[in-house]
Amino acid sequence: MGWAIALHGGAGDIPHSLPPDRRLPREAGLRHCLDVGIAALKAHKHPLDVVELVVRELENYPHFNAGKGSVLTSSGTVEMEASIMDGKSKKCGAVSGLSTVVNAVSLARLVMEKTPHIYLGFHGAEAFAREQGVEAADPSYFITPENIERLKQAQDANRVQIDYTQPVQKEAKDAAATIPNGDSQIGTVGCVAVDSEGNLASATSTGGLVNKMAGRIGDSPIIGAGTYANHLCAVSATGKGEAMIRGTVARDVAAVMEFKGLSLKEAAAYVIDQVPPGNAGLVAVSSTGEIATVFNTTGMFRACASEDGYSEVAIWDSPLK
Repeated sequence: MGWAIALHGGAGDIPHSLPPDRRLPREAGLRHCLDVGIAALKAHKHPLDVVELVVRELENYPHFNAGKGSVLTSSGTVEMEASIMDGKSKKCGAVSGLSTVVNAVSLARLVMEKTPHIYLGFHGAEAFAREQGVEAADPSYFITPENIERLKQAQDANRVQIDYTQPVQKEAKDAAATIPNGDSQIGTVGCVAVDSEGNLASATSTGGLVNKMAGRIGDSPIIGAGTYANHLCAVSATGKGEAMIRGTVARDVAAVMEFKGLSLKEAAAYVIDQVPPGNAGLVAVSSTGEIATVFNTTGMFRACASEDGYSEVAIWDSPLK
């Protein structure tokens, strides 16, 4: 048994031709956030503090679909959501519909710790954020030129886009219809961690889908779908929220471990295999320090490390393939 950490920056149709100027900043961001998490675990920070810290870093990184890099709704607005969960106590918090909160994951933790509730959304969540004095910014802070362009491309293609999905234009029905630089969207973020005593935690944050309807809620803030942690494992999922919610993906990994007696890797592979191809990915750690990073999409931006010296930053080559 030892500490372990895994994080992701989104799963989807990530082309192997992704140009270096699009790929390298994301890899560097994952590596930086992994180092932050490792340092916190080595300093004996609780996993709940570690996952919040790492996800905050990812939210502040504009190359990912959370916080500063959040994608836009069909109305051209930002609606961010996040959740966080402690494995030992099963305490959890979640938020949706945020338009001014800089770090949604931290507001989710405040919901967990400062209210009798689990989930706050939209105006109520924003009011609670103001009461708690969390860092806020004008909505324009979150709306980047890249995401304005992504929304336009998605609307031109008349579709809602999952992380990294290549848009298909109305006039073109072949695979060549992609946006400039082969990059249509950035990815949901999440982190899971376990310390040397077996304490587990998970957190997930996102801006949702490009061109989603205003008011749409995905899997990231839903405990058991996008985020879950108990005494066995911690899971953070990414992909198409509707598929993750139907499959109760994050909770099912823990359930399969508990009721079928499978290892973390076996359980994660089994659960992702039940989701329609091209829709899902997850990162997970077990109480014994096992790590799983599984997806049925082309790729998933991810990073992981463990106390025994193992470390990886990767995009493609799913264990399922």
